[in-house]
Amino acid sequence: MKPRRSGPARGRAPSGRTPHTTMARMNQPPASADSRIPDSDALLIAIVAGEDSGDQLGADLIAALRRRYPQARFAGIGGKRMQALGFQSWYDMAELSLFGLAEVLGHLPRLLRLRRELLERLIAARPAVVIGIDAPDFNLGLERRLREAGLRTVHYVSPSVWAWREKRAEKIGRSADRVLCLFPMEPPIYARHGVDARFVGHPLADRFPMVGDRHGAREALNLAQERPVLAVLPGSRGSEIERLGSIFLDAAARVAAAVPGLQVVIPSANARMHERLRTLLNQPGLRWPEPPRLLDGQAHEAMLAADVVLLASGTATLEAMLAKRPMVVGYRVSPLSYRIARLLRMLKTDIYSLPNVLARASGLGDPLPVSERMQDDCTAAHLADDTLALLDDSERRGAIVATFEQLHRALQVDLTGHAGDAAAAAVAELIEPGAARG
Repeated sequence: MKPRRSGPARGRAPSGRTPHTTMARMNQPPASADSRIPDSDALLIAIVAGEDSGDQLGADLIAALRRRYPQARFAGIGGKRMQALGFQSWYDMAELSLFGLAEVLGHLPRLLRLRRELLERLIAARPAVVIGIDAPDFNLGLERRLREAGLRTVHYVSPSVWAWREKRAEKIGRSADRVLCLFPMEPPIYARHGVDARFVGHPLADRFPMVGDRHGAREALNLAQERPVLAVLPGSRGSEIERLGSIFLDAAARVAAAVPGLQVVIPSANARMHERLRTLLNQPGLRWPEPPRLLDGQAHEAMLAADVVLLASGTATLEAMLAKRPMVVGYRVSPLSYRIARLLRMLKTDIYSLPNVLARASGLGDPLPVSERMQDDCTAAHLADDTLALLDDSERRGAIVATFEQLHRALQVDLTGHAGDAAAAAVAELIEPGAARG
């Protein structure tokens, strides 16, 4: 493990702290090596989660930690799933749900103010450990300040150091005592920079069976069993629907016109996205041989029912991979975010979708299993051509499914455990050095 950075004594408030915070810290027990490890009856574990995926990870982690520490208290920032397990959220998790350089810059003053308030509250509370889940733009700076104040910190979900400036691993190591990684190729990258990182498995790999039930999914969605199905997922955020919705629906309409009997299903992430997609479906120029099915949620069922999935780059590509469904991926970020990334040479990879990244890292990337169309190359014509080629080539689809099965197994920490349990064990070792990993 990388040696801990020295921080201020526990009884001394950092410079710039308010009198309220200073008084709260003066009431803490005397500093000692064990004073950060309270009895289980009083154990406080802080978690700061960003976005819906972080809420799910946090809920799984809380459930696993409760099996170790039944009386523990959990507080910080979290969503409905975490709160359903007794988590006390001090702020609305939606405050952190931003994406892209341009979007974050527009909300920077508010984010900095929230982080400053949360920092003071956590320092006053002195939890046994603080776990930042994803949201690296917000959490890493917070974790660094907390670590300097003498708190143990964990960052759960590594930023994409394999794609964006590997040297960031050193900075992350200054923020976190331990990094919990979802992908097996990540800990070796951190090891090159002297950072303690552990692969804990990906929770989605525990939720998907190795062989999906296509028949059952089509039955649940009232789709004809004998006709081909295309699932279309242009994103779950409003900004993604604005940039990608028209392009993806245009591509799907072109495919439907070329494939007799094609059934098109379009899951919507929430009610607002449902209405936006409905509006886009009625835009002039789109001609459908058969009206597509716009679903309320049910993304997993749509993927399992599909022969091919057309979707935006992101976590959904991992879900499609675990569903063992061949896919075509497209994406566009805001022009400003793209120009900044290109100007600063931040991007170090020529592949973008998670299945392709995992395939290359596992030696299964020749050829890459997923067709990708990014930025200016992400057009309706290109996406339609790639989708048609995949629908017409059953041999290629079979090879892709076989690759996805191998990648699924690689994302499980073992065949019997679960990612939440592995993550809880890694956290417990920091709360109680020498704690058993089981």
